[in-house]
Amino acid sequence: MNSEYPVVVVGAGPIGLAASAHLTETGSANIVLERGASAGSAVAQWNHVRLFSPWSEVVDPAAAKLLAPSGWTAPDGDSYATGREWVESYLAPLAAALGDSVRFDSEVVGVARRGRDRVVDAGRDTEPLSVHVRHSDGSEERILARAVIDASGTWGSPNPLGSEGLPAIGERAAAQQIDYRVPDLSDEDVRSAFIGRHIVIAGSGHSALTAIITFAELAAQHPGTKLTWAVRRGVTDSVFGGGESDELAARGALGMRAKKAVDDGYLEVVSGFRTEEVLADGDQLVLVGDTGARISGVDRVVALTGFRPDLSWLSEVRLDLDPTLEAPRFLATLIDPNMHSCGTVYPHGVAELTQPEPGLYVVGMKSYGRAPTFLAMTGYEQVRSIAAELAGDHDGARKVELTLPDTGVCGGAGLFDEPDADAGGSGGCCGAPQPAELISLGAPPARGD
Repeated sequence: MNSEYPVVVVGAGPIGLAASAHLTETGSANIVLERGASAGSAVAQWNHVRLFSPWSEVVDPAAAKLLAPSGWTAPDGDSYATGREWVESYLAPLAAALGDSVRFDSEVVGVARRGRDRVVDAGRDTEPLSVHVRHSDGSEERILARAVIDASGTWGSPNPLGSEGLPAIGERAAAQQIDYRVPDLSDEDVRSAFIGRHIVIAGSGHSALTAIITFAELAAQHPGTKLTWAVRRGVTDSVFGGGESDELAARGALGMRAKKAVDDGYLEVVSGFRTEEVLADGDQLVLVGDTGARISGVDRVVALTGFRPDLSWLSEVRLDLDPTLEAPRFLATLIDPNMHSCGTVYPHGVAELTQPEPGLYVVGMKSYGRAPTFLAMTGYEQVRSIAAELAGDHDGARKVELTLPDTGVCGGAGLFDEPDADAGGSGGCCGAPQPAELISLGAPPARGD
């Protein structure tokens, strides 16, 4: 359909750039639109966090082929990159290799069908998609596309501290004292703001475990620093992951280090605490839970309660999303943290990601909606499959072959709470973007930013 138009990829993070590499390899003209000023601009916001997937699992195969002629040397596959190293040693060179296909300072503010809003049926399978772009200088343009691959991630939409999915009463007013990502304590100015303070860490996913380790080290060096860990459920061994049974060794080690910090008494653990209200008390805060329990004398809150997709700029295209997770419906049944077991999550591609809007695909961390635990290699397989489909290789698109690592703690809903760059579950099964890959980033982290 409309083969004279390019494929537009939204986001120049690891999944978006991988999509461009696969599209280039299969002969599909493409444009990558990134609202930031450089490749991996979301990853750059967690430069200080080390991935828990090794280099061998965070470099896309098609991207490696594209980079080879430039003299690029792949990092040691058994070593682990920080966010900064991922950008500098892989994402930035990959964007350079893709050349003019990648456009920075270009924010996608809307996608529609040319000449039609979402209500009109006629022409939806013949007219190109219309991508509305706003540039950093304030200018606007419209790009016509035969397909749009949304790899914009979820990093820009952290979940609030409030337990209902909405900001707690008073949360907005207290915004200057609340961080929604793991602070970079290697920055002396940032570090000084936490020394000797009472810090509440909220959440129990991989970002929260990373924060526990980070702040426990600070408290060890500065005994006047007080730490409270507020979790919505109980703290059991499963919260800390698979330990030595985790096939991602660095992820297992993260959980074990966090558990040791708790066992050594660096944090007061307040379980069953769901924040309902944030009160000002002079220069400090009081967190009020839904049972009336209070955490008083709080100087700073680090709220690591997951991420969610921004669907606002997709309002004029037709989406079939799970009503709970806001993930593609066919994918949602595989990743729902209310029922998910690692053994049920298999690699997936175009078959699970196709939307009612012809030519529109949501990939990467955003494809997981509000679910957690996304691995970069999952996203790489997603975009490989989609690129094959767009090139007319329908059999290749559906031949999905990928083995994902196990955490050793797979089970039911008890695995999940709040991750990194993911969305409303717990950092458990398949990785997370911030301390992992993004979108493994998991983070966040996650999390394809």
